[in-house]
Amino acid sequence: MLHARFLHHVVIVGGCLALLCAGATGAEPDVKVGSKVGNLTFKDTRYLPRSLDDFKERKAFVLVFTTTGCPLVERYLGVLQRLESEFRPKRVEFLAVNVGADDSILDMATQAVEHDMEFPFVKDWDGSCAAKLGAARTPTAVILDEKRVLRYRGRIDDRYRLSGNREEPTREDLREALTEVLAGKEVRVPETTVDGCRISRPVPEKPRNDVTYTGHIAPLLQKCCVECHRAEGVAPFPLESYKQAAGKAATIAEVVAEGRMPPWFASPKYGHFVNRRGLTDEERELVAAWVRGGCAAGDGTELLTGKKDRWLIGKPDLIVKDAPGYTVPKVGEVPYKYTTLPYVFEEDTWVQAVQILPDNPRVVHHCNLGYMWPQEKINMENLIAGYVPGGEPMKLEEGVAVCIPKGAVLALQTHLVTTGKEEKCSMAVGLKFASGTVQKRLRAYLLADSKLAIPPGAPAYAVKASRVLEEDAIGLGLFAHMHMRGRDVTFRAVNADDKSETLLMIPNFNFDWQTAYRWEYGKQRLARGTRLECVAHYDNSAFNPFNPDPKATIRDGQQTPNEMMNAFFYYVRDGEKLGLTVDGATGRLKGK
Repeated sequence: MLHARFLHHVVIVGGCLALLCAGATGAEPDVKVGSKVGNLTFKDTRYLPRSLDDFKERKAFVLVFTTTGCPLVERYLGVLQRLESEFRPKRVEFLAVNVGADDSILDMATQAVEHDMEFPFVKDWDGSCAAKLGAARTPTAVILDEKRVLRYRGRIDDRYRLSGNREEPTREDLREALTEVLAGKEVRVPETTVDGCRISRPVPEKPRNDVTYTGHIAPLLQKCCVECHRAEGVAPFPLESYKQAAGKAATIAEVVAEGRMPPWFASPKYGHFVNRRGLTDEERELVAAWVRGGCAAGDGTELLTGKKDRWLIGKPDLIVKDAPGYTVPKVGEVPYKYTTLPYVFEEDTWVQAVQILPDNPRVVHHCNLGYMWPQEKINMENLIAGYVPGGEPMKLEEGVAVCIPKGAVLALQTHLVTTGKEEKCSMAVGLKFASGTVQKRLRAYLLADSKLAIPPGAPAYAVKASRVLEEDAIGLGLFAHMHMRGRDVTFRAVNADDKSETLLMIPNFNFDWQTAYRWEYGKQRLARGTRLECVAHYDNSAFNPFNPDPKATIRDGQQTPNEMMNAFFYYVRDGEKLGLTVDGATGRLKGK
């Protein structure tokens, strides 16, 4: 993979003009217009295998081959979105099919969000879709009729060319061909020349026998995987030994190559986060080379160990448990559970670290912790910490703490999932009190829309929220919460001069991995008056494989079939110096 990426950049930098300006020279495609095309398979932005069969009752398909680096693709994305909006009511399905050998699914999803694209972007990893449709360049457009007969292949129109642009196209080839197909007519111009970048198949790598488990792979698994992939861990199988890793080698190679594992969903183009998971290109190539080379063991019998001490914050000063816990049925959806923990804070209590610890993590999808007052409902403004499999507990910098007010109690919102057998689960919350001097209090802004109404079938419905900072702030991190229709989320900061900065883009939001994104302390400063903006898109279409009901209008609600738009900005006040002396044994101000 690293070699392919390097080779791609050499071609782009050293020979781009010669390559692109070659036009459509070369051999004619083997697949002729008029051919019947079988089913096509690809991966969606959720890393799921999909096919044309996932689209029901379509009168036609338009597949446009794309990469993130082709300049003509970039220019035509807006044109394609306008065409898709025009023809969607006529049951035409548009697909952007990414064939970039060095484009990840995260790259592809980022491009879709940046250009406000509503129709699906999918990944043709091995180039099989391009081969079956005879596409040699990007952005080649292909039309299949409802019987999947190839009716048109060629350019979108003749407005954008490699050697210059027209103000308006002389012929809108794709629109005219699509109109004729829907009318049951022969396409007058069934094939046109395509300017653009040649589609490159992934370059097969030569097998290597110098990559071994003990020398190369075991350290990567220890660093990035066994925290979850261990005995009694949250992952579905352990990876603590050579035998276990070799037995799952093909799966490991696939999920690592796709970027699906280790899980990370923030676009690398925006922001730098200290809790970023992931492998470098070199490390991904080592995994691929190890599998290609036959999974060599190397010397020794390396045995890996996950973190056995389940309290990752250290020994808690206070542990509060729910009682009596939960019973999880064998199958079915489990409504969110709301639990008030049996402990009342008699004084303001300053806390520096918090961990939510289930005794059976396999059945916990996620859990949120906040404080509230008895007999009241939890306010999302008072959310303190969350738990997701593979996530991390809240640990604040020295001198920074969260204050749990006098008279408050802790409350849990828990989403449980079934495993095929009846299970039990109870939750414990561990707190580490602040000690010494607390100078800054953890604060949060919630950007939310509780009046959202997502129309039936909408593939990318936008929900927006914003707030203006009332003080100079040091940003600590960001967190977004949506449900099963959540597609993407983008946070921006707009300063007094109306200059916008993208703080975070999650282009392929994943309901199962609701991760917090943390900045290095002191690196992200925002001035008073800065407007924080968040826009989230929701996929209420039938193509969303997790959508409970694409025919329903979806409104705000706590349960999974409803939706939520909650975006959090965690910060401390820049320049704040509280000078509070806290007793480390109780978390209270000394003398209290």
